[in-house]
Amino acid sequence: MEPERETLDLDALRLLAHPLRRRIEKELRRGPVTATSLARALGESTGLTSYHLRELARHGFVEEVPELRRGRERWWQFAPKDRRFPPLSEQSAEMRAMLVDLQRRQFLDDFGRFLQGVEESDGTGGWSDAYPFSTATIDVDVDQFREFFEKYIALLYEYKGQPRPGARTVQVRLFAYPDPDQPED
Repeated sequence: MEPERETLDLDALRLLAHPLRRRIEKELRRGPVTATSLARALGESTGLTSYHLRELARHGFVEEVPELRRGRERWWQFAPKDRRFPPLSEQSAEMRAMLVDLQRRQFLDDFGRFLQGVEESDGTGGWSDAYPFSTATIDVDVDQFREFFEKYIALLYEYKGQPRPGARTVQVRLFAYPDPDQPED
């Protein structure tokens, strides 16, 4: 089941662009955390992680997990939503600049982790072959490309949240762009 879609604004982008919040987001994707467990994992103070968790919750990125609460201990999890930024044509210059910077940092981090995984994959059993890399081109108009993207998102949600024995979290990224060497008609 696909979660609710949300279009993020400049304030949400500013919130997500904070380096510590990006690290918090990665930890939350592994499962629920407390401010204390998060502080320990990130090497930060509990007060700082608690503050950032509350800020992320205020903007709807994280939510409490009431069934895990014990006394004053609050557990947090990533709030599932299909979060997207407005199309480039609708972004302000400030949003576009911030988003490009965030995407650049995220891409470099993702690519570095991919290469590290490839280099260290010996001895990881069947997972050593789990580093696919593909390049392809498709010939589509704008509407067909939007349809392609929505099918890609739907495919991700088809496999999301269905853990099976032996399952691992697999990072999946799509990065696509119109060929700059082929001008628009």
